[in-house]
Amino acid sequence: MSDEFQTVAAKLMETGDTAAADEIVATTRAWLETAVIGLNLCPFAQAVHVRNQIRYAVSDAQTPEALLADLARELQTLAAADPAEVETTLLIHPRALVEFLDYNDFLDIADAAVEELGLTGTIQVASFHPHYRFADTEPDAIENYSNRSPYPTLHLLREESVERALAAFPDTGRIPDRNIETLRRIGHDGWRRLGLPAPPEPSGKTRK
Repeated sequence: MSDEFQTVAAKLMETGDTAAADEIVATTRAWLETAVIGLNLCPFAQAVHVRNQIRYAVSDAQTPEALLADLARELQTLAAADPAEVETTLLIHPRALVEFLDYNDFLDIADAAVEELGLTGTIQVASFHPHYRFADTEPDAIENYSNRSPYPTLHLLREESVERALAAFPDTGRIPDRNIETLRRIGHDGWRRLGLPAPPEPSGKTRK
């Protein structure tokens, strides 16, 4: 695999603190393996994980403007990459948009960036955040945990791959309902037993 598309060691840290970036990636990978794959919250995640086709990009951005620049770069990088090497990207930004309200507002900007780069229909952006809260849920409702990641994260997905996965898996429309059932069954105690960092108390508005 070329250095340009290294999946695990993608560092945007201006400080050069690669140890901190490695820890952030390791924590994110543990969440992916234990919660997302372990609880089967996303039936499409295991294949790309096992094949090492996930690019983990750690941004040192502290402002929405700086994060937008990193997002634009990662969108272009994913679009140019061979899908056999990089199928999807997790852009992790632990120092920007730490409040869910701000993060939620940024999602429209992210979608606009996809359009401005001419990538509508090619790449889409999904959302994960430690404070994630779905519409019409209580702040600490367990169903919110399906989208609660250790750090604020923008998930860049190839539209073609999403469509292929949806066609290959039966009854994909029930995935959200199954996730709610799974999370309600294990409850907060079960989530804590996974050994993952406890998400902080959520704040901000819900995703529209």
